[in-house]
Amino acid sequence: MTRKHETPFFPPLSAGERKASILYDKDISGYVHSVETAGMVDGPGIRYVVFFSGCNLRCKYCHNPDTWKLRDGRLVTVGELIRDIKKYRSYLHFSGGGVTITGGEPLLQWDFLLELLKACRSLGIHTALDTAGYTPADVARETLPYTDLLMLDIKSINPAVYQDLTGGRLGPTLEVLRIAREIGLPVWIRYVLVPGLTDDEEDIQALAAYLRDFPNVEKIEVLPFHKLGEYKWAELGLTYELADVQPPTQAAVDRAREILSI
Repeated sequence: MTRKHETPFFPPLSAGERKASILYDKDISGYVHSVETAGMVDGPGIRYVVFFSGCNLRCKYCHNPDTWKLRDGRLVTVGELIRDIKKYRSYLHFSGGGVTITGGEPLLQWDFLLELLKACRSLGIHTALDTAGYTPADVARETLPYTDLLMLDIKSINPAVYQDLTGGRLGPTLEVLRIAREIGLPVWIRYVLVPGLTDDEEDIQALAAYLRDFPNVEKIEVLPFHKLGEYKWAELGLTYELADVQPPTQAAVDRAREILSI
């Protein structure tokens, strides 16, 4: 089922727009929903996690629907974020951690993202980009070279399931994965196991087969579906279609992890 996006898929960038982002500008602004200063599940080590606002997908199991609308976030500059990140730089470094940028969909604000990545790199801070990869290829080619780790959410390898689940197309996500392979960027795959949607064993086998062609994929995480964010849908006046879906059994999770093991 194709669903109307509140935030439309954005068009490819012009040459002028690409050129304008090359130089680091600490005062470039973007919309941020929130930050977490001691994240433990969003990449290696202890992470300073930045949740960007705005998303161009509408995943049925989303636990952060409050990040969907771009301007519901707080407008901040890269400089403001970096000043705060520097406060935690020592324990990020000694834990083998860094900064994780997630959302929402971070690539929706690609220019803001690019300057934040450049700023972190200039300070020697490891960066991880947690994304669904739903972006034009030229945006990915601009931003991924400044990223140390790509955490790519592949909702389903089945195009029909992907569209029903997210309202979007699978192609852009797979193109981002291919670009990461071209530049040798380490990738962690994230796969949410949802009973009745993403637990079809043939689809999981197909994903495993597809990923075998990507030697830069270091880890595949199978994340059990949960409904911890269901209350947010109610608060926003949204219909949560998965209200009757229960989390997968441990046996189902173990089987998916066995199939996707690398």
